[in-house]
Amino acid sequence: MGKVSDMIKIEVASDPMLCSGHAACPGCIDALSVRHVLAAMGPDTMAVIPPSCMAIIAGPQPMSSLRIPVYQPTLEASAAAATGLRRALNAQGKHDTQVIVLAGDGGTYDIGFQCLSSAAERNEDFLYFCLDNEGYMNTGAQKSSSTPHFARTGSTPAGKTSRKKNLTEIMAAHGVPYVATASAGHLPDLLRKVAKAKAMRGTRIISLLIPCMDGWGVADDDGLKTARYAVESGAYPLYEVEDGRNYTLNHTTKTRPIADYLALQRRYRHMQADDIETLQAEIDDGWETLQHRAAASRR
Repeated sequence: MGKVSDMIKIEVASDPMLCSGHAACPGCIDALSVRHVLAAMGPDTMAVIPPSCMAIIAGPQPMSSLRIPVYQPTLEASAAAATGLRRALNAQGKHDTQVIVLAGDGGTYDIGFQCLSSAAERNEDFLYFCLDNEGYMNTGAQKSSSTPHFARTGSTPAGKTSRKKNLTEIMAAHGVPYVATASAGHLPDLLRKVAKAKAMRGTRIISLLIPCMDGWGVADDDGLKTARYAVESGAYPLYEVEDGRNYTLNHTTKTRPIADYLALQRRYRHMQADDIETLQAEIDDGWETLQHRAAASRR
């Protein structure tokens, strides 16, 4: 933690668009992140929410915990639903109404990926938020392609043997206007990115790291600490890619070894020292690649 004098005060609307009394778990970073995302987006917003933790938190219409219109499509169809809403609003002359998606990694990295990729290829006009808790958490914490290397899940009890899919790089390769990573553990950066993406048009994708208390084995009051450690160790770098080629690294130094981040989570308790060294090497390699791309973008 920094000194009090270093803290940045964040003003949040006194009438939030995510109401209290929702169904999130105690300490849920999903709910905290969405509260700030919606505050930054404003009330003239429509949300597409596929089956996910966020769908449970939002609840069914008309008793939703969100004070904006919500459409809940099938798990694979979020990007198509957002496309249809955007075109319908345009036909009504409501060009200023924002269409957002609030989807989990299962509905983004896996089941909804084909639909998202197709929409990105067409550069459809919506803002897609992937609430990335790195697994299918509300159905028993099974692995997704977002689950990191070595993480223990309900379907990888000995630890996942493959790396996490790099969705940000995949979507950047589509050449869309804006792709970024963000975290509630670095809130000013998150709010800046939401405001920046809101002002753009075309397909914009922001992935938010969502530590899952139960699925990751994190203490109820350690969600934000875990999110900060993920960034500080380089396990979850904060960066932006504009037009598929202009990279900006937002948190420019790694200040922790990956072991600090792993120690906060039960899902990594089985790892041996050589596994931690392997993961550290993977993190360092990815970090070096990002630094090179950011440096090349400044030339």
